[in-house]
Amino acid sequence: MKNIYLLTILSMFLISCNMHTQKQMENTNEPTVIGSAMMADGTINPIIGGDVNLEQIWIDYVAAHNDRDLDKIAEINTDDWEGYTPDGTVIKGNEAHIIFLDNWFKTSNPKWKISWMVANASNNEEGKLTQWLTTGNDYTDTDEDGNEVLEHHIHDIEFDNGKIKKVNVYSRTSVQE
Repeated sequence: MKNIYLLTILSMFLISCNMHTQKQMENTNEPTVIGSAMMADGTINPIIGGDVNLEQIWIDYVAAHNDRDLDKIAEINTDDWEGYTPDGTVIKGNEAHIIFLDNWFKTSNPKWKISWMVANASNNEEGKLTQWLTTGNDYTDTDEDGNEVLEHHIHDIEFDNGKIKKVNVYSRTSVQE
């Protein structure tokens, strides 16, 4: 009989604690922290879930690259666009980006296929909330010998007012098994 009373009291205690925790979770309007951004000055800013509507902009941007639509790419870029490639090349400015792509597309046939996307946001050094999209993309091209090359790319894209401001590209060559 003592065990039944003890079990009943313990059950009531656990249920009441659980309900209190659920109420606390329901009443918060704070965004969920999903990571941390290390600033140049050593401070750490929380990374929160970002604007998933930016995913469609990236989908359109990749399609424009695959279609060689330089006008559409220029339209999606900010004027002060920046790009950082895996080989260390830095491209600054929308016009410079379009010239780079035009020359590249004349001598190569790169294609991209999106695998995944994660929207995130964090305050920058000035305290402004910046929107980012981190994406996994498969990149294919043909080498000088006519062989298809497959690489896995991570693109970390900064957005400003619905346009692409910065793209950081990281690459890993696909392993042939």
